[in-house]
Amino acid sequence: MFVQVCLYFYCKCLWRCLKFVVRKLTGQCELQRICYNTKPGAARTMKIEASLKGSKSKRLQTSVSVHPDAIEKTIDDIMQLKRINPDVNPQLGVSLQACLLQIVGYRNLIAEVEKLRREPYDSENPQHEEMLLKLWKCLKPNSPLKARISKQWCEIGFQGDDPKTDFRGMGLLGLYNLVYFAEWDTEVALQVLSDSLHPKYSYSFAIVGINITDLAYNLLVSGALKTHFYNVAPEAPTLTHFQQTFCYLMHEFHKFWIEEDPLDIMEFNRVREKFHKRILKQLQNPEMALCPHFAASESLINM
Repeated sequence: MFVQVCLYFYCKCLWRCLKFVVRKLTGQCELQRICYNTKPGAARTMKIEASLKGSKSKRLQTSVSVHPDAIEKTIDDIMQLKRINPDVNPQLGVSLQACLLQIVGYRNLIAEVEKLRREPYDSENPQHEEMLLKLWKCLKPNSPLKARISKQWCEIGFQGDDPKTDFRGMGLLGLYNLVYFAEWDTEVALQVLSDSLHPKYSYSFAIVGINITDLAYNLLVSGALKTHFYNVAPEAPTLTHFQQTFCYLMHEFHKFWIEEDPLDIMEFNRVREKFHKRILKQLQNPEMALCPHFAASESLINM
């Protein structure tokens, strides 16, 4: 243990000495070298984030967690602290601002998603009930719901006659994602629902949707989705970006499930874990952007 601690501090001191030497030789600080030598996207933003967090300056360390409204002033503070003339290096401030917007936005997105996950479904809340009924109307436009408590809910993949009990694990986040998928990518959602009812590939659409919400949530919180979001969101990633990612994961898992050709639903955990590992491997590529296969993302990209 003692040797490991000594090795850690030795490497840390050596790294700082190396950075000092490189700065003297190039006339540029680490932030400048990253912005000038790395193209915009996840590769640049993740390097900037690591540099700020690893700085010996508390001001730089805390810059990754400032309020979005304080980012512009934070950039000015960083330029002053690093003794960089903004008139001589005008593009640097713009590049740093874009990176900080993504970094701070990702942290705020986690907080927003976590808030939805922690909010339980309340059947006494009119807004919650309205969203649930919207889900039914989007997925079953030609089949009116006969009653709020009904076995009909099983037709879209809930376990019983009252869906509220199925949202316990992911709270409102599961419902938000399912409604987004059904409302904004209706054609694909209806196709996935139809396929899920096929005897050969049978699974519960809504339950799997809540499970894939859990997968997306864990990818977000672990930081794995930084690669994707930093490559597709030019500024701060939003809840819409997260919901689009859910749509992508839902569609890709559906195709993966069919490719795996499981014997029955009892193989779900095995297939899910294998799918999870595949997505994680893809996200290890700093240039990775989970390709949109749905109308919602395509319309956003064309804006």
